[in-house]
Amino acid sequence: MSGVFSTKHLHDKVVLITGASSGIGAAAAMLFARAGANVVLAARRADRLTQVQAECEQANQHGGTGHGGRYATLSLDMRSKESIDSVLHRLPSWAEHVDVLVNNAGLACGTDKVGEISESDMDAMLDTNVRGLMQMTQVFVPRFRARNAGHIINIGSIAGVEAYPGGSVYCATKFAVRAFTSALLKELYDTQIRVTNIQPGMVETEFSLVRYHGNQSSADKVYTGLHPLTGDDIAEEIVWAASRPAHVNIAETTVMPVNQAGPYHVARPLASSK
Repeated sequence: MSGVFSTKHLHDKVVLITGASSGIGAAAAMLFARAGANVVLAARRADRLTQVQAECEQANQHGGTGHGGRYATLSLDMRSKESIDSVLHRLPSWAEHVDVLVNNAGLACGTDKVGEISESDMDAMLDTNVRGLMQMTQVFVPRFRARNAGHIINIGSIAGVEAYPGGSVYCATKFAVRAFTSALLKELYDTQIRVTNIQPGMVETEFSLVRYHGNQSSADKVYTGLHPLTGDDIAEEIVWAASRPAHVNIAETTVMPVNQAGPYHVARPLASSK
């Protein structure tokens, strides 16, 4: 990683990542650890967080920067305002001043069309992807303003750029994330606080498994015939954006597999070659 871009600006910084128990969040945590940052891992699944914390410790040793090395896990329910509002009081003393907030937690539930979408699926997506993200940001922006420093990185989606059938609510949540992030950028442009929206295309994590309510066969079909992105690919984008010099802000970036040009434009050359 150090051969591709410098991470010296991340040394001993405090990074808080939501949805850090798997996928993009876990991959980003390990990469931040390797870069010499201190990391707070936040998610609902405490057992998974313990495992990711151990992997962060190994990553830090492998990175060999001589910086960072502090990690903590934080039980966090993005659908609970009380859980989010109590975050600041539950941080360890060394993480009192968070430098980078990565709003990564999010999910898609189902592929039903409008008129058929269950209320529980709708609530899960709206509460987690929109309300939870906004509430976490509300908690930290005043502290960032007080210090005139900080970085908010929101994980959006190609679904926030172009909508598709069977994804109406999920797309709406990611359009909301994009609008919220754009407005936040304009509210903070006269400060030293950075705001970033990273919008991945097809990433093979637990995302599709959750979307298809645990149906592994349906989840696998999403990525058949092409080489999708991985959690590590997006983690590199997150850490790269965070590691830029203080005067550089990566406001928005869209990252897709080479065979994807949008939700409707996906080639599957590996399938045709078999």
